[in-house]
Amino acid sequence: MDPLGAPSQFVDVDSLPGWADAYEAKQLDSHQNPVEKAQVGVRSPFPYRKDINAKIILWKGDVALLNCTAIVNTSNESLTDKNPVSESIFMHAGPDLRDELQKLKGCRTGEAKLTKGFNLAARFIIHTVGPKYKSRYRTAAESSLYSCYRNVLQLAKEQAMCSVGFCVINSLKRCYPLEDATHIALRTVRRFLEIHGETLEKVVFAVSELEEATYQKLLPLYFPRSLEEEIQSLPYLPADIGNAEGEPVVPERQIRITEKPGVPDDASDEEGLEADLSFIGSHAFARMEGDVDKQRRLILQGQLSEAALQKQHQRNYNRWLCQARAEDLSDIASLKALYQTGVDNCGRTVMVVVGRNIPVTLIDMEKALLYFIHVMDHIAVKEYVLVYFHTLTNDYNQLDSNFLKKLYDVVDAKYKRNLKALYFVHPTFRSKVSAWFFTTFTVSGLKDKIHYVESLQQLFTAIPPEQIDLPPFVLEYDARENGPYYSSYPPSPDL
Repeated sequence: MDPLGAPSQFVDVDSLPGWADAYEAKQLDSHQNPVEKAQVGVRSPFPYRKDINAKIILWKGDVALLNCTAIVNTSNESLTDKNPVSESIFMHAGPDLRDELQKLKGCRTGEAKLTKGFNLAARFIIHTVGPKYKSRYRTAAESSLYSCYRNVLQLAKEQAMCSVGFCVINSLKRCYPLEDATHIALRTVRRFLEIHGETLEKVVFAVSELEEATYQKLLPLYFPRSLEEEIQSLPYLPADIGNAEGEPVVPERQIRITEKPGVPDDASDEEGLEADLSFIGSHAFARMEGDVDKQRRLILQGQLSEAALQKQHQRNYNRWLCQARAEDLSDIASLKALYQTGVDNCGRTVMVVVGRNIPVTLIDMEKALLYFIHVMDHIAVKEYVLVYFHTLTNDYNQLDSNFLKKLYDVVDAKYKRNLKALYFVHPTFRSKVSAWFFTTFTVSGLKDKIHYVESLQQLFTAIPPEQIDLPPFVLEYDARENGPYYSSYPPSPDL
């Protein structure tokens, strides 16, 4: 209460629920048996730590209203940026803050500088400058954003602060993809708390309504609230999880030198190499694996062993995966041509491909391949099914056999092994003929998995209607051709 008896607009961090609180209450209500450590095989690089989770708070609200030791302001290099976070901080802190900032003489990208909180409930404000994002300079942007979070935390440690309230440092004006930036924010905070956890009692992520869903989705990857959640989150971790401090790793800068160059590795060495492929540079010297041109000649002559072929294929796929993680693929994602929906009658993940949403002649098909890998890499680690809607496609939406062959050749073995069915919905005679030729003469092992589906009613015998989000035009076409029957399950408004 303020002196006049009115309720205070500021929020005490000690009154906010912790990241693990609601989850633990839910676990108690559901009487679920916790997973014992003995049952866990592979552990996450971000293992379940109850002590660290107790320090984390996710709060939807204005960071300027937090009553904690320090809050974070994201700004530009002159510390005069007009973004919602900064404007709210200036409004609540009062005019003295602007005078104080003039004495700082700016702040470089990635740095952090300290001022008093003035009229805020927070005692201090830590100002930092996030990077401008361009896909061609992604590595530099990642390193700068990591420096923002790391320098803020280091400053808090040096000043013996008890609690820090983070805004989302990557502002919309600076075009940084939210999900990519959130990965960096969460893993940097996690690694810092692992090393210097005793110095901070609370770390608050203050987010907007638009940002909350992304944080809710990614927090379990870095702050799992149980061994079960740790195991479930493991497949969704990105390829680059940073080093021991969360700093982004650049694969091309890592050199692997074998113990005995030129001497073939034994089987165990091959397994170790395969596990580390994502951290190996693409240059032949970085791999120290001999003459790459000679290996290619041997492949053409059929003289390279099956194990060597698999190793080379895995290396090639990892290069594609790293590139997929690095590219800005938002233009392909906006097409909504590939998305995850529910599960089929056997509990397998259902992925949907909408043929009419793929403008083959207007998009970069290599980026489309990268997007497929980016989306599917963690899906394909377990059994899944594909539903391809051929509905109302035309010549401008037809994926040619060369692209499909390239996709089939590039993807990892797990894609082919764990694909259990491909439902080809609303096929035409021409598309059936093309598919038959492709699966007979171009690729092997796919023909038996294809099921031609003439109506949605037929599809629903394998996938419950409530488990699949249908584009409206598919529903309309099917109702026109086969009669309406799906009125109790409306289409997804996002499609």
